[in-house]
Amino acid sequence: MKLRDTGKKLLLIYQSNSGILTAVITIYCIGDWIIHLLQLITVFYVHTLLIADLLIYIPAVVLYCCCLKEMSSKKKVANVLCILLYPGLILIDYGHFQYNSVSLGFALWGVLGVSGHWDVLGSLAFCLALNYKQMELYHSLPFFCFLLGKCFKKGLKGKGFVLLIKLACTVVASFILCWLPFFSEKEQTLQVLRRLFPVDRGLFEDKVANLWCSLSVFLKIKDILPHHTQIIISFCFTFLSLLPACIKLTLQPCPRTFRFSLVTCALSFFLFSFHVHEKSILLVSLPVCLVLSEIPFMSTWFLLVSTFSMLPLLLKDDLLMPTVVTMMAFFIACATSFSIFEKTSEEELQLKSFSISVRKYLPCFTFLPRIMQRLFLISVITMVLLTLMTVMLDPPQKYPDLFSVLVCFVSCLKLLFFLVYFNIVIMWDSKSGRNQKKVN
Repeated sequence: MKLRDTGKKLLLIYQSNSGILTAVITIYCIGDWIIHLLQLITVFYVHTLLIADLLIYIPAVVLYCCCLKEMSSKKKVANVLCILLYPGLILIDYGHFQYNSVSLGFALWGVLGVSGHWDVLGSLAFCLALNYKQMELYHSLPFFCFLLGKCFKKGLKGKGFVLLIKLACTVVASFILCWLPFFSEKEQTLQVLRRLFPVDRGLFEDKVANLWCSLSVFLKIKDILPHHTQIIISFCFTFLSLLPACIKLTLQPCPRTFRFSLVTCALSFFLFSFHVHEKSILLVSLPVCLVLSEIPFMSTWFLLVSTFSMLPLLLKDDLLMPTVVTMMAFFIACATSFSIFEKTSEEELQLKSFSISVRKYLPCFTFLPRIMQRLFLISVITMVLLTLMTVMLDPPQKYPDLFSVLVCFVSCLKLLFFLVYFNIVIMWDSKSGRNQKKVN
């Protein structure tokens, strides 16, 4: 209806000298044609998205889950179902019409490759993901550190050096092939780079659940600090927050540390880097999906929060009902498949080593599982209440974005909590992947 009304106004202005009857007939004919065309475009989007999922993303998810050790076939099927039911990716790709599953699918093929000792093929797959969508830079440092750690482990004077040369040649060759069409003119190449890295567009995009958007409620960073200073500060915060995980991954390269490093590095980029979009949280959600079978309680919680953090964007696209339905379906699937509420012990939360370390100084530190359960309950209640307030209440005229800002601020606090949690899991993981579920 909005399209038809806009078309009426434009055509009435355009045909003001052509007669009322002609204008009216043309309006309705072209209006119907535009609506029909949009319907065809929508069908095209949905079908191409489905084909991309069937060819790239879904096979990678199925293969990843099949390669998990110490899991029954029934659990593997349940893991596939839960990952594919993740509401954030479904809503953004099929509701917001984007092809995120293509880049995420290639990235997952890269994870499978480098975790299964097919390092060259894994590097090629990740290069395809990175060249398809530059936001895959969120995952680039874990890939780099993991492969570099492998080279160090094999010895840079022997097999490690050969592997390093192979990887370097693969990356350079794949980038040249992908960028070859843009090398014809220098200005064209620079224009593409400016589009890929839009540093002139500001510190953050719209209402995003990261640190800078949340701080802007109290401190207008965009107005106070010069543009170049904002870039430097965001770089420093991002670099320092991901440094511990990257150092450990380089020194102890193993698939388990690699998967958790993908989570922490992507989350650091989302929370602290420059010019972040709401839907960039999907880049954090993919590696969290990969550890869903290892820490089902925390992973399910995070994936619900990540979808909730995009609520302002989803409401703009009139996706309230699909959001509620998909989130409930995902939660029920995870709760029944993994019995998440029964897996909140220190060992199931991967916090046993950390708790033992703390108990050396605080012997009474035995209440961590209970705290996690209560925090989860509080988190769900706040998400439900904020959703109801956003949908049912009108914000004050003085603060029209009140509810959207509250959603972003609350989501940011939760994501900061998850950043601390996943870093603790990495730094206190003494097993370094032994006796854990891992990809062969």
